[in-house]
Amino acid sequence: MTSSEAASQRIPPFMTLGSARSNISEQPKVVDRSNNSVVRNVSRETKKDAVSSLDNDFDDSSPIASQLLSETKRRERLLGRPLPRPGYTRILTVANQKGGVGKTTTTVNVAAALASAGLHVLVIDIDPQGNASTALGVPHHAEIDSIYDVLINDVPMAEVVAECPDIANLSCAPATIHLAGAEIELVSLVAREQRLRRAIDEYVKFREANNQERLDFIFIDCPPSLGLLTVNAFCAANEVMIPIQCEYYALEGLSQLLKNIGMIQKHLNSDLVVSTILLTMYDGRTNLAAHVAADVREHFPDQVLQAMIPRSVRISEAPSYQQTVMTYDPSSTGALSYLEAASELAERSTA
Repeated sequence: MTSSEAASQRIPPFMTLGSARSNISEQPKVVDRSNNSVVRNVSRETKKDAVSSLDNDFDDSSPIASQLLSETKRRERLLGRPLPRPGYTRILTVANQKGGVGKTTTTVNVAAALASAGLHVLVIDIDPQGNASTALGVPHHAEIDSIYDVLINDVPMAEVVAECPDIANLSCAPATIHLAGAEIELVSLVAREQRLRRAIDEYVKFREANNQERLDFIFIDCPPSLGLLTVNAFCAANEVMIPIQCEYYALEGLSQLLKNIGMIQKHLNSDLVVSTILLTMYDGRTNLAAHVAADVREHFPDQVLQAMIPRSVRISEAPSYQQTVMTYDPSSTGALSYLEAASELAERSTA
């Protein structure tokens, strides 16, 4: 990447438009943690008169101006907006047996967006890679108790849950590398498919007994497989959230995933429903992404969120700083997209 390309990624789009500078009030400076440079934070203090001025000064036929206006209005509408609390604890398993579709990224960022709006959220990481734990800044080295000990050794979940250091109301039950062998160890255990569900029920009762706030959302981040860990997640949840990458291969395994969910519904958890499908890694420049999105919406009109997650360098960079994109760069397009998805998810619970 050339220095000019790197600079263009760091500077918000309208900072490069000379005609817009005079219409935007001076903004406080923040440090871009990715390269320690000082940049303008144009998202948090955007004024309504600036939006109105941009509406008047820019030609809407310009793609850059159109994108600028759209993102500015999204910030006005979303940032600082309270979200409704569900009437019960919603437990969502985030699953797709195909790797690299954005399961973990979706889990941590939607959870962070909901917690930032004041809701109480728990993330349960049952992927042996522990990427969700990393993104939330929660230690998950081999020496600490983790969700492995909850599933295999009957350790109470209250003893392994840790608070996210960056976001209030957000906690995580971390995963360690020991989970890699849990699939085999679970085979011989009694009620092997229900162990996570029982642990969650006990944790909910523990919070009630200790006068802690009721959890609004629990997200379970699954490994890219359909083994016993994922089966435990399906049995523990009442909803399934499926991230789908906007590429052809992502659609191939969807039918198999739905077939497995159907078996879980029939034999182990009749309350389970596929409530949410989120389109990820959307590239608006390609016809393929548009076609995949249209196909998914046609087959699942009630489940697919209107919000779509674009390909974003900021989303990819955030985990390397042990953060979600919501705290790493809250003004980025990726952060706004996840905030839109979280808002839509929360509002659906009250529909």
